[in-house]
Amino acid sequence: MNLNRNKVVIIISLAITAVACKKEGRKYFDTKYTKPEIVKEAPSTVHPPEESLKSFYLPKGYKIELVASEPMIDEPVTLAWDGDGKMYVAEMNTYMQDVDGTGTNRSISKIKQLVDTDGDGKMDKSTVFIDSLLLPRMILPLEDGELIVNETYSYDLWLYKDTDKDGVADTKKRVYYVPKRRGGNLEHQQSGLLWNLDNYVYTTYNPMRFKFKKGGVVEVDTLDYMPSGQWGLTQDDMGIMYYSAAGGENPAYGFGQHAQYGDFSPKERLEKGFNETWPIVGTPDVQGGPRRLKEDGTLNHFTGVAGQEIYRGHRLPENTYGDLFIPEPVGRFIRRAKVKNIEGLRVLENAYYQTEFLASTDLNFRPVWSKTGPDGTLYIVDMYRGIIQESNWTRKGSKIRPVIKRKKLDKNIGRGRIYRIVHEDFKPDDQPQLLNKSAKELIPYLGHRNGWYRNTAQKLIILKEDLSVVPLLKEIATQNQSVWSKWFGDDKKDYGLERIHALWTLEGLGVVEKDFIIEKFKDEDPRVRMNAIRLSECFIKNEEIDLFSEYKILSEDASIEVINQLALSLRYSDTKQASSLLKKIKNQYQDNIVISHSAKESLKKDDLALLALQNKIKGWAPGDKSSIIRGYNIYNGLCITCHGADLKGVPNEDGSLVAPPLVGSKRVKGDKKRLVKLVLNGLIGEVDGVDYGVMMSLKDNHNGWIADVLSYIRAMNGKGVVKGHEVGKIKVNNKRKDYWTLKELNK
Repeated sequence: MNLNRNKVVIIISLAITAVACKKEGRKYFDTKYTKPEIVKEAPSTVHPPEESLKSFYLPKGYKIELVASEPMIDEPVTLAWDGDGKMYVAEMNTYMQDVDGTGTNRSISKIKQLVDTDGDGKMDKSTVFIDSLLLPRMILPLEDGELIVNETYSYDLWLYKDTDKDGVADTKKRVYYVPKRRGGNLEHQQSGLLWNLDNYVYTTYNPMRFKFKKGGVVEVDTLDYMPSGQWGLTQDDMGIMYYSAAGGENPAYGFGQHAQYGDFSPKERLEKGFNETWPIVGTPDVQGGPRRLKEDGTLNHFTGVAGQEIYRGHRLPENTYGDLFIPEPVGRFIRRAKVKNIEGLRVLENAYYQTEFLASTDLNFRPVWSKTGPDGTLYIVDMYRGIIQESNWTRKGSKIRPVIKRKKLDKNIGRGRIYRIVHEDFKPDDQPQLLNKSAKELIPYLGHRNGWYRNTAQKLIILKEDLSVVPLLKEIATQNQSVWSKWFGDDKKDYGLERIHALWTLEGLGVVEKDFIIEKFKDEDPRVRMNAIRLSECFIKNEEIDLFSEYKILSEDASIEVINQLALSLRYSDTKQASSLLKKIKNQYQDNIVISHSAKESLKKDDLALLALQNKIKGWAPGDKSSIIRGYNIYNGLCITCHGADLKGVPNEDGSLVAPPLVGSKRVKGDKKRLVKLVLNGLIGEVDGVDYGVMMSLKDNHNGWIADVLSYIRAMNGKGVVKGHEVGKIKVNNKRKDYWTLKELNK
């Protein structure tokens, strides 16, 4: 086998780790980890929080504490804190209240504001900040009393504000508007609203990013090549984002490079066997049925991944910093993954040998979100319920429905818990007090050991729009130290991270000066040099070529990360200088799979896949071409997670596919009416001799949406388009409520 040097290093590194695992029974030696006996058939009994706490299994030294529970919260799905530590919790109060999902689309969901009034770490005051919402899914606190909110089936963003400080929003205005309604399943819609290091706010699914200014003013930037993702979005110290997809059973991807440059997710990003899971309780209620279970009855593979978080706090052991925590609500556990950097390639490996960081024997434990808290600990949102699959997957004929009925999981609704993970050697911090501070008073927090403080301070300074702090920010960014020092009591200060946040805060205030950026090209911290290159992209995009003498020097940098960032940034230029430098970098690092990818193409050109599609349909009628292009965009925002960018199906680790191939499919190439019927109601059972589980119904989408996506996949098979009126006619005559099987459909 002809492996390049980068792959060899990865394989050797992981092999050494594997040997250590087998010998020691674990990978990292901060904790002793004794796996409990597996409970193969647990009851679905609803336990009060105090009893549920006894069901958790954590490594030695770690503890789980209750922060809030029912009746204070009900069906929580995500949380966020404002600058003073007030917690906002979004609830989906209508989610799967019975096995058929009856009444899901009622506008009775809420966002709560929770406050810890006595500082003991447990919330004791709750108010309904916003009522009468339709399944709220994204929240972002801005300044005091301000919250950006998105609801399911909508692209719109609303700014709610509490002007009299009573914990209840009393004004609202729409700050981003898209007239069309987003159709489809509620699980396959956007998540996130993550304020990134680069001051853009990112979501999953949609290829757009936002910039918020004072008063909720929004600027929108659209990219053609961002990862799609599903529920949850997180970032590391450099703003690299980690996506996941439950639909594609993909626990982590998109972190090979920053999302603005597209999705780079080589298979080497996960250690061999990473997708195998190690719950401690039997998992009968898995969508795929028995084939998804081990002999001991536990889940054998990630499936419901949601709400992942790169831990960036300061009140857990130091070796947890930068680790990725992945909640798995179907398996009732949370994976802790180490992020290793092997010649520029980020590789995830399970921190423990054949065990998980946190696992529970309570069948109602449903972790759907995790987040680094202001107090430096790790927070977990537990929806605490029986059913965690939306009604598309629990209908009659599904493998999971009889299990739900047998275990009476449909009866366990209307609850929810929020926990925090602490460690016996660390005391959580007190609540923050940032909202009333001036921009100048916020600046020291740009170097705080806790990433929550750094990002929150940066956001608040930018929203204040106080340009008087620019000289102070420049002074901080000009420093050239890379050592740690004592700061904020016993915490350590990372001067490099402080300079990076100062630089991006300046960018958020509209200050990016060429001479200043050139100076930072020489910073002794390679992380600062990387970010200075990113900040110089505004000059690259403006076709300014006077920086290329500096870029040539950077192309010889000692840091492979710096060289990789240079290659990524130079792709924004179509100049001869950029092409020459990219060619040099690629030739010099041809054995490195990361840099070989980064240096391969220009981002100023159209998306290459889209260009190929346009060439394929060059002679088609204009209306048909428009439909196919729209379908291409829809496909890449939804179907790609299971069927893959090449329409050949996303491969599992064992070589099987998550979903059947669409290229060459006789169902795609055959009768259009039959294809529309399949998409309207979904499909269950074997497809070409393989049981892929359930394909969801797409009938909630409008006729044109369905016609466009089908037109795209048919065009990729050389077949004609589907018209919206054809879909409408079939919809009107469609009396079927359940999934199709192929046998029934073929009749």
